[in-house]
Amino acid sequence: MHANRFFMIVGNIARQIPFIKAGVAVLLAIALYLPTAHSDEDPLMGAGAHFAWIVFDAIKEDLEKTTGRNIILFGENSMLGVGCNAGIKAAKQNAPGHETFGFVCCPLSDKEVRENQLKVWPLAKEPILILVRDDNPVNDLSEEQVRGIFRGDITNWQEVGGADKPIVLVTRLHCKDRPGHWKLILPDAKEFRQQRLNVKSAAAMVQRINDFGSAIGHTGSTWKFKPSDRVKALTINGIAPTAENLANGSYPFYRQLSAVTNKTPTKDVVKVIEEAQYGPSFRKVAQQYNLLPSNPLKSDDVAQSR
Repeated sequence: MHANRFFMIVGNIARQIPFIKAGVAVLLAIALYLPTAHSDEDPLMGAGAHFAWIVFDAIKEDLEKTTGRNIILFGENSMLGVGCNAGIKAAKQNAPGHETFGFVCCPLSDKEVRENQLKVWPLAKEPILILVRDDNPVNDLSEEQVRGIFRGDITNWQEVGGADKPIVLVTRLHCKDRPGHWKLILPDAKEFRQQRLNVKSAAAMVQRINDFGSAIGHTGSTWKFKPSDRVKALTINGIAPTAENLANGSYPFYRQLSAVTNKTPTKDVVKVIEEAQYGPSFRKVAQQYNLLPSNPLKSDDVAQSR
């Protein structure tokens, strides 16, 4: 199937079923893509969570040069749960002639990996930013103050050195059955303050913080903020959310970005993922977004020899 045909399928699904979520349209399009006959012009297809999509999208040109294949990527602004789930679905459906892979922004449980017969390819640790609006006078919180706010023990900014304003808590508690990610703030959704705004996407998270001057929320460091976004990331215990501080263990909130495949990924799928793990273009993406690579980055000479 040609790339433009694939995009037409997604668009047609969305138009014919207006209320359907974009992520669901992608999943349906994947299902329609897979049974088609293979040709040398068929693209490789990757789908999954937005924050891992950022990595693959940024180095897409290098991936296409490495494989000599067109690559289609889905995952931008993925909605609640659909992103990682779409990544797992794409990984499971990889087969010769229908080459697909997935990417996730949350660690998968051992049980999930085993039951779905997946192979996980770690990419990088991503800092989770604790966000407030840029006019909030608070610039730093302790780790325990963050937990106290998200738990509901602290409900007014005055309690942590800010203005006398009630705290508006904004959360995106996606992938509740998977370990890590927001669970490094509090380990269970039941522990979060009941009076809160729940959002279904990172875009909605940033918008709610823009809307409310006394809001606090969380998102990954690879989110691309617009110039009009009135948000800032807090330091935690005086520590900035950087790759260096993830490496030395001083910044406490992060998640694991990974690619996923079935147990028998095709040669070109492996090339794509290994380029994302080790290639020199990934080095630039990691530096741009303060990602801590999970694998040693190759020198240019080693990269060229592969």
